[in-house]
Amino acid sequence: MYKKLADKWLSSNNISEDYKKEIYDLDEKELEDRFYKELEFGTGGLRSIIGSGINRINIYTVGKVTQGYANFLKDKYKNQDISVAIAYDSRNKSSEFAKRAGLIFATNGIKVYLYESLRPTPMLSFALRELKCKGGVVITASHNPKEYNGYKVYGEDGGQLTDELANEVYEKICEVDIFEDINILREDEAINELKLEYIGEEIDRKYFDKVKSLVIRKDLVKNHSQELKIVYTPLHGSGLVPVTKVLDELGYINVEVVKEQSNPDGNFPTVSYPNPELEDVFDLSIKLANQNNSDLILATDPDCDRVGVVSRDKNGEYKFFTGNQIGILLSEYILCSLKEQGKLNNKSTIIKTIVTTDVIKNICSCYGVNLIEVLTGFKYIGEKIKEFESDNSGEYIFGFEESYGYLLGDFVRDKDAVIATNIIAEMTLYYKKNGKTLCDALECLYSKYGFSLEKLVSMELSGKEGQDKISNCLEKLRRMDRIDIENMITVKVQDYKCGVEKDVINNIKSKIDLPSSNVLKVLFGDGSWFAARPSGTEPKIKFYMSVRSNSKEDISAKMEEFEENVLNLIKKCMD
Repeated sequence: MYKKLADKWLSSNNISEDYKKEIYDLDEKELEDRFYKELEFGTGGLRSIIGSGINRINIYTVGKVTQGYANFLKDKYKNQDISVAIAYDSRNKSSEFAKRAGLIFATNGIKVYLYESLRPTPMLSFALRELKCKGGVVITASHNPKEYNGYKVYGEDGGQLTDELANEVYEKICEVDIFEDINILREDEAINELKLEYIGEEIDRKYFDKVKSLVIRKDLVKNHSQELKIVYTPLHGSGLVPVTKVLDELGYINVEVVKEQSNPDGNFPTVSYPNPELEDVFDLSIKLANQNNSDLILATDPDCDRVGVVSRDKNGEYKFFTGNQIGILLSEYILCSLKEQGKLNNKSTIIKTIVTTDVIKNICSCYGVNLIEVLTGFKYIGEKIKEFESDNSGEYIFGFEESYGYLLGDFVRDKDAVIATNIIAEMTLYYKKNGKTLCDALECLYSKYGFSLEKLVSMELSGKEGQDKISNCLEKLRRMDRIDIENMITVKVQDYKCGVEKDVINNIKSKIDLPSSNVLKVLFGDGSWFAARPSGTEPKIKFYMSVRSNSKEDISAKMEEFEENVLNLIKKCMD
């Protein structure tokens, strides 16, 4: 089958010669990988290596998805004016793919608001809502390697499409013939027909003002922001202008940018992966911070929706924080500050994902606020915010996920590193004025709520063979009568694909009230757990692990033993 599709690609008059030449010299295995399936419309859209073929991202696969999304919008909003907003980051071909998408929407009679230059993903969410668009697109592959790009799809609320709508869009995409069904206006035609308009400084200004309005301790920031020394790196992405502009306007005048990583560059020449979850991306920024005796280091990923943090400890050494640690630090700081100001009530709610640290449960209990767990993916947090708006069932305070995504406020409906960098700076300033580092604050937090350590292990299994291994591993885990780990008692198994939680001790099954998702989570009697989940955007399976302890001293050793036992179990399932 893949050979027939490859032949069709090579014989089509609508595929350019450049995209055909790339196919000619491929070996059989690579040819199969490029044509054995079409790109999957997964978590919020699609993501793939840039290249020729139906299982790669290129102008034709972007065109097919765009035409399918356009058909969905026209069907859903019959007899209404339809508009979409489009943004893109610094990745290779991002601007080309964004313009291609915009012109296809315009060809379908849909008004397009296209950013005039690269912008962070959260700014698209804001612009979409501000301009009252029916949908939106961001061209980005987030923190993937340089070979990748992607296509994120947004709904009219400003959040990534959730499952039901995404499935409807996918059905429309499947109806599109990549070789025959895509037409495109020229840029000048689209502008003359008032179907293409570029977004500029006016929307930016509204966004920046909204971000600044989220400052909690306004007097602290107004009077002391100049005392905090910050090093910032955008990792060659889209964060430089918005992050530094807002920090500067709030008075953080001692901000040094890592020059080697300041310019947008889709090849990300100074890092192997432009991912703030990785400690080695901070090498250059730590060098600069040591020169300047800085308090805080911040790094954002290419589309500036995630942020990583490094801060000094009491000995002056720079320490790396996990996404879970920053999430609970922010939660504690936000709740403590709002409580002092009398702004918490019985509807106040924090939202986290199912693979994010459970320490937050104790924090929320302490402050008397609600905690909601959702599936992995920030779109589910955005969905809850929308639900709160419609039925007044809760008041959104803060949301976060272990993968370095945070959101304060509700004018954006996706994780936002511009917002996060500012609230992290405020939090660090607060602790500095109280004689503490972020490391000190984290120690106090763990002492109060219990020590926890989390870890993520990803296994990359590419191609058709890899996908089969991932599927087989999860099915073997599901079929096990008991999932045993040495010296640990399994108490619950949560199968989010089937929507069932099994109480292993009492042999009782109950329903999980969340959408179906291919995730399996195993909980043990001491509060430890692990979860297995295939990535929705990469050829990987991810294993999330968490251990709990009353002692700081034994938590690392406990995780080391737990990780070894979990991976031994997984290895058996992979064989």
